[in-house]
Amino acid sequence: MIYNVGMVSLGCAKNLVDTEMMLGILNKEGYQLVSKEEDADILIVNTCGFIESAKQESINTIIKLAEYKKNGKCKTLIVAGCLAERYNEELQKEIPEIDGIIGTGNFTEILKVINKTLSGEKYINFGNQNSNFKEELPRMLTTASHTAYLKIADGCDHFCTYCIIPYLRGSYRSRKMQNIVNEAKLLSSQGVKEFVIIAQDITEYGKDIYGEIKLIELLKEITKIENVEWIRLLYSYPENISDELIILIKNNKKICNYIDIPIQHINDNILKKMGRNINRQEIINLIKRLRYFIPDIIIRTSLIVGFPGEKNEYFDELLDFIKTIELDHVGVFTYSKEENTPAARLSNQIELEIKEERKSKIMEAQQIISLNKNKRKINKTYKVLIEGKVEKENVYYGRSYALAPDIDGLIYFKTNLSIKKGDYCFVKVIKALEYDLIGEVIDESCK
Repeated sequence: MIYNVGMVSLGCAKNLVDTEMMLGILNKEGYQLVSKEEDADILIVNTCGFIESAKQESINTIIKLAEYKKNGKCKTLIVAGCLAERYNEELQKEIPEIDGIIGTGNFTEILKVINKTLSGEKYINFGNQNSNFKEELPRMLTTASHTAYLKIADGCDHFCTYCIIPYLRGSYRSRKMQNIVNEAKLLSSQGVKEFVIIAQDITEYGKDIYGEIKLIELLKEITKIENVEWIRLLYSYPENISDELIILIKNNKKICNYIDIPIQHINDNILKKMGRNINRQEIINLIKRLRYFIPDIIIRTSLIVGFPGEKNEYFDELLDFIKTIELDHVGVFTYSKEENTPAARLSNQIELEIKEERKSKIMEAQQIISLNKNKRKINKTYKVLIEGKVEKENVYYGRSYALAPDIDGLIYFKTNLSIKKGDYCFVKVIKALEYDLIGEVIDESCK
């Protein structure tokens, strides 16, 4: 019998790669993958358990899918990923409709858990966070066919005081360089033009297996792949961004002038309490160096507001920094008190209402900055990777080097040209919005 499988992936891009590997395994074994949950005989949710809002989204999704066991055709419900790793006992107790639970290091057992649960058994396996990447496994992309996330390592050794990730994902484990390059070559042969390099911290790549950081050597090898046009760097901890890396970004046309640097805060007292290995002045110096060597560099960051002990003046310092330094893209999270983390035991916890207010102030300030930056792009022309078309209109949309998939804005433009996803067009910006841009295509520029 051929079973229909529905998959929901939550959380970060690193989790998405795990989902794509599960889909690859299932596809190879002949399972029919369906997009509608009501059509699925087997439902799988790959969960996130990073912060409270992510946990709640995962739980709500599981409860929603559990209804298909009661009132639909679903025969087995499987929960994987970070929430499964962290709260396996609670999930078994509170949501009895769950048939199988597999942790972050056990997702490769997806066929085993399906077979066990379809036969009426419960299957629970976790605690294998330090498992190595299974290079031989197939992968089925869920992103657009021209873009792929390239996970170069898993786990984390930073142990920031607010973060549970090292406990859920294990210690930092780099993949061998040749295996990464081989995967990139295979994906490139299948039409991938843009690689988004990801890990919990890409700047630590290689330290565990080569005895030294090898990110630059890895990037140089990937740039040699003929059909690769864009390489984008996410999750780069600031303390390891060297001048050598900056110069490589500047001089290599395939590496986008774009970098994601999660700084989390700017006040030295809060940075120290967070366990961050950098201070305010070092962060500012890094941003200045990046902008000096690469004037059109796009810098994205993530921030945490409402960390325990964040006094009004500490928050004001952060807000002033955002207004003054004018970063291109900013994501803001309210501090989430996660059990079994050092920060959860700190005194002076901040009330939720204050955290939400501070988040709003940062986002309001950044919205103004983003609009002003976008206005400066008017009359400039950008190479745009086409992502899709607005239904029933001759309006296409895509991204320039300045816009990462899923997290940043888009560029929209009208044209009667015949364009498909994955094409590149040169688009002149004619109007700016807070996060998106409106443009007009340069005739005959699409390919």
